[in-house]
Amino acid sequence: MKAAEDKKGYRRLLPSLTALVEFEAAARLGSFTKAADELGVTQPAVSRQVRGLEEMLGAPLFHRQHRAIVLTSEGETLYAVVAESMKRIAGAFDRISGGQHVQELVLATTAAFSRFRVMPRLGDLRRMLPQLRLRLTTQMFTADLRHNEVDLAVRYGNGKWSDGSATLLYDEEVFPVCSARWLQENPAPQSLAELARAPLIESLSTSEGWMGWEEWFLLAGALRQKLDFTLQCSLYTDAVQATLLGQGVTLGWSRLLQEQLHSGELVRLGTASVKTRNAYYAVVPHGRSPNHSVSQLIAWLQKDRPD
Repeated sequence: MKAAEDKKGYRRLLPSLTALVEFEAAARLGSFTKAADELGVTQPAVSRQVRGLEEMLGAPLFHRQHRAIVLTSEGETLYAVVAESMKRIAGAFDRISGGQHVQELVLATTAAFSRFRVMPRLGDLRRMLPQLRLRLTTQMFTADLRHNEVDLAVRYGNGKWSDGSATLLYDEEVFPVCSARWLQENPAPQSLAELARAPLIESLSTSEGWMGWEEWFLLAGALRQKLDFTLQCSLYTDAVQATLLGQGVTLGWSRLLQEQLHSGELVRLGTASVKTRNAYYAVVPHGRSPNHSVSQLIAWLQKDRPD
């Protein structure tokens, strides 16, 4: 008799699955109203389910502000467990079903990563995942994944984010690059001091860990140099385009510009290089399913171009 009671014991501690599903949606979306819209129920119903959880736990799960709700520390603890559990359940269903159904995945990247790393490889992706429909969304700044309809995000940083689980894609190396045309028309700099006097094209920092020319020169071992910026761009894609047009020298992020360096459109200048502290990661938001298609998309992102 006692053995049967022990088996049922954990069930007495669990709330209804409905309450957990509605809590997860509210935590991820940061809104009872948005959670209700997503789940097809009313806002008072979501609020009621969350209140029931709070009464059961004897602790508040949200700070209820005028126009927003924010997880408490107790809410963060519960959300991490619930989101991970739902993700694993969804993944099991997908694996059992074989993951063969047509699926749309939303991939969030920076404009530079999308332009230089994703677009040139789309043909390979279609061959590898014919059942996948990819929707790309570009972000200039790191957005909270709990409040965005994203299945997978590519981020550059230290791999530690509170809104998702990160998988390393690859590290990065940064060095000066120019076009073949520029190199034909200008003498190649023979030292860091000569490079500092070249027409430099700067990309302004908009993301975590992004490196500009001043930091690069310091890490490359040069004394502080007075730099000649011939052009400054807010987007790295514009800085690369200006470089391709022969306007000067920019910093080449080797993983991003792999296609241009391999084709000879861009040429590496000198041997000086800086290994970055940060790296590229694929981040699955908490509460999203790490299903077969997501896992294959991550594997595809990790691939380098064939030699």
